[in-house]
Amino acid sequence: MAELKGREKQIVDERIKKIAGLRENGIEVYAHRFDLSEKRIHSVDVKDKFSNLKEEEKSGKIRVIAGRVMGKRAFGKLNFFEVQDLKGSIQVIVQKGEVSDEVLSSFKDIDSGDIVGVEGEVVKTKSGEISIMASRIDILTKAVLPLPDKYAGLKDEEERLRKRYLDIIMNEDVKKMFIAKSRFWNSMRSFLIEKGFLEVETPVLENSAGGAAANPFITHHNALDLDVYLRISMGELWQKKLLVAGYEKTFEIGRQFRNEGMDAEHLQDYTQMEFYWGYVDFRAGMKLCEEMYKAVAMATIGSLKFSAQGHEVDMGKKWEVYDFAETILKETGVDVFAASKEDIVGKLIELNMEHDAKVDKWRLADTLWKFCRKKLSGPGFLVGHPIELSPLSKTSKEDSRKVERFQIILAGSECGNGYSELNDPMDQEARFIEQAKLGEKGDEEAMDHDEEFVEALKYGMPPACGFGVSERLFAFFMGKPARECVAFPLMKPAESKTPDDSKTKSSERLKK
Repeated sequence: MAELKGREKQIVDERIKKIAGLRENGIEVYAHRFDLSEKRIHSVDVKDKFSNLKEEEKSGKIRVIAGRVMGKRAFGKLNFFEVQDLKGSIQVIVQKGEVSDEVLSSFKDIDSGDIVGVEGEVVKTKSGEISIMASRIDILTKAVLPLPDKYAGLKDEEERLRKRYLDIIMNEDVKKMFIAKSRFWNSMRSFLIEKGFLEVETPVLENSAGGAAANPFITHHNALDLDVYLRISMGELWQKKLLVAGYEKTFEIGRQFRNEGMDAEHLQDYTQMEFYWGYVDFRAGMKLCEEMYKAVAMATIGSLKFSAQGHEVDMGKKWEVYDFAETILKETGVDVFAASKEDIVGKLIELNMEHDAKVDKWRLADTLWKFCRKKLSGPGFLVGHPIELSPLSKTSKEDSRKVERFQIILAGSECGNGYSELNDPMDQEARFIEQAKLGEKGDEEAMDHDEEFVEALKYGMPPACGFGVSERLFAFFMGKPARECVAFPLMKPAESKTPDDSKTKSSERLKK
């Protein structure tokens, strides 16, 4: 924690002195429990229940609330403080001559930021505000540090994310956003369960980084003396083994990790959902996903319309179908199937698109697609992917250069990826071998050759559709960057003047 100075140091010193004084008087300022917790209700419920009170009318009803003190003020015989709980806030009144000396003393002892419990009669003030006329105040937790200014809040972006608990306290919209995020994942889970899918758990630590084209994190397993990877997919190869085992519909929601760049859409540690559905192809997956996205949107934001990345999206419209090669040809004039690597590099340079000239032609073609997709608001499905970009997808029956794959396009970006799963073990092994060659040439996103998965396929996996979507979709619903929608995003440690040998200790642990 940074060294305290000036007024903040003075406030902290005063509060520590107050805590010591209260304890000397036998008052425990860090309670074990709130004795009236079983009677407690939230502030919004009090306001809803007594909204019909007339001005200056007393309800005759006693209610119990608890939460954080957000401010206090005194006007003659009337004292006020605001209590904020999970669902909102409510004003508490302490009136001299109407309450005991103990309640008045408790009011004097509380500070902004303290957590308190209050019992009292519900009243409506002259200004028409539903309030609690306190008859009892319990100090449950004394705050040592003062809250940020109520109106200025936390202005620094890094501090706001690093001290997210303060951001949530001070910003009601941020608090509501994470409640909405819970609805987002729960509605998706409920949708799939209602459709007959079984929720499963698959390993986070793997011998082989499989199931996606991505750069993994590597760590060391001490007990087995083995380097392992943090998973880069939501158990794709494991869930397909469950299809081999006889399960027909599975899904998993969990964390996955990709050691890659950060931007408004990408995180390295994030939540993903993947499902696998036996005996159907990618067309059935497209139909199910459109239904699921609409259901999740309604549960999360109460609408099929949202704004993100400069796009206005209406998922209630007819969903378009975009072909990979046709879209690129239309927007750039490049036929990716006929063009050489040099042709594509030349067009990327012309478009001023950042690219890695060392990777193969098809990675470059994918970069060209990323230029085109920014113009598409959606909703729609991208289809017709080249086989070289989809090593786990089934080859198209209409065009052997392509695969049966779809990506959901919203707000100029991909918000979900699915395909007819490759269940031919010989074809799969050949593609893994080709991926291994790309890895040897320096392609960090090339997949490993997973021999155990190929062996499982040789026992027979039914035709299936697999699909995955990350929390990017939720960020789009919120119209915010992905990191903003994570409660506690990974950040570099804050600078400190105190000695810190944690990095040295971490290095020593890794060596051991």
